[in-house]
Amino acid sequence: MEYERYDNGVPSWVDLGSPDQARAKIFYAALLGWECPEGPPEAGGYSVCTLRGKTVAGIGPQMNPDFPPVWMTYVNVDNADETVATVSPSGGTVLVPPMDVMDAGRMSIFADPAGAVIGLWQPMSHLGAQLANEPGALCWNELITTDLGTSKDFYKAVFDWDAEDQGPPGGPPVYTEWKLRGRSVGGMMLKSSDMPAEMPPNWGVYFAVADADAAVAKAQALGGAVYMGPTDIEPGRFAVLADNGGVVFNVLQMKS
Repeated sequence: MEYERYDNGVPSWVDLGSPDQARAKIFYAALLGWECPEGPPEAGGYSVCTLRGKTVAGIGPQMNPDFPPVWMTYVNVDNADETVATVSPSGGTVLVPPMDVMDAGRMSIFADPAGAVIGLWQPMSHLGAQLANEPGALCWNELITTDLGTSKDFYKAVFDWDAEDQGPPGGPPVYTEWKLRGRSVGGMMLKSSDMPAEMPPNWGVYFAVADADAAVAKAQALGGAVYMGPTDIEPGRFAVLADNGGVVFNVLQMKS
């Protein structure tokens, strides 16, 4: 699906800061069909990757080698400065104050009270993802956290997201959907005991694929790893993978 704009509070972009940018670009180009041209020097070599000529994600050099490389989620906002002003009073920590990225947009990065990191994007010349929710493109953003209640309060205060729990009443929800004025914009789940103990709360990304099993086999052939093999869930069939640099991401074969 093509997008020409995003509403305030809707995830609109993802990017990867990779320790081996060239290797990462080869991996995702082969797996998802992206073209990742060299970015301009003034952008530090940051590549805006495209699918059929439409922007889908960014891959740049790793900016902070003291932390593991990750896929970063950015939420579209009308005013980055006004949104960031709600972060600290709500218990979050601003990591990168609002800053202009040339003429592309204005960004900021912060951590929620549990430590999960997420970004803001106030678009100027760069909308975000012009293509989403179809094979080869971003289709879902998901928070894994150790504190559901605090997370619900925080994201309600910052983005006005409502939290719709799924599962039997009386216990921890099986899953929580983030909703903005009734529209699903992401998900949240409690970190489970079978997840690595050292894994911090985090925002994960899902890329849509036409065939989850084929995507898993392709990722392995490209030097990636499988953390969870293809599994059927209500929206379709998904898998948890790592790319050829060890960065975790998800693929989802959506039900037609």
